[in-house]
Amino acid sequence: MTDRTIPDVTLKTRVRDETVEGPNPFRWQDLKVRDEFSGKKVIVFSLPGAYTPTCSSFQLPGFEKLYSEFQAAGVDAIYCISVNDAFVMYNWGKAQGVENVKLLPDGSGTFTRHMGMLINKDHVGFGMRSWRYAMVVEDNVVTHWFEEPGINDVGSDSDPYGETSPENVLAALTKAG
Repeated sequence: MTDRTIPDVTLKTRVRDETVEGPNPFRWQDLKVRDEFSGKKVIVFSLPGAYTPTCSSFQLPGFEKLYSEFQAAGVDAIYCISVNDAFVMYNWGKAQGVENVKLLPDGSGTFTRHMGMLINKDHVGFGMRSWRYAMVVEDNVVTHWFEEPGINDVGSDSDPYGETSPENVLAALTKAG
């Protein structure tokens, strides 16, 4: 998966806008992923869903906690992408107290599908979701790829976690120099 250009996808996000009146001062904003990552070294990690146990207890909080260490390793930004809508991602980030990791909604699974990581989790009531993966992207090119073993689809409840942990990603970056 390394040396692969990330897909040219636009995600539908919500951003705070004080000019919007009422109790929900947010507006829709398209986020062109390639524009967002252009000229930067970023970490992107994807997970099965907001509010799920491993994602909420380990993966997202771990990347948030190690943010300054990633910066010291030359990373400009960290993004979490999930096949969830903008409202879910916003509220999950708020509930998790996230300040550094940017949460990206891939509501239709378009980015995830282009990455080859869209799987069917109907058997647990999730529908189409992402397999757990992480990558280092430099100026829109994947330079490091991390994927949990045993990618599965319908019928398996397996949800391995380790390869995509923030500790593992950081170790690969610091080892690489």
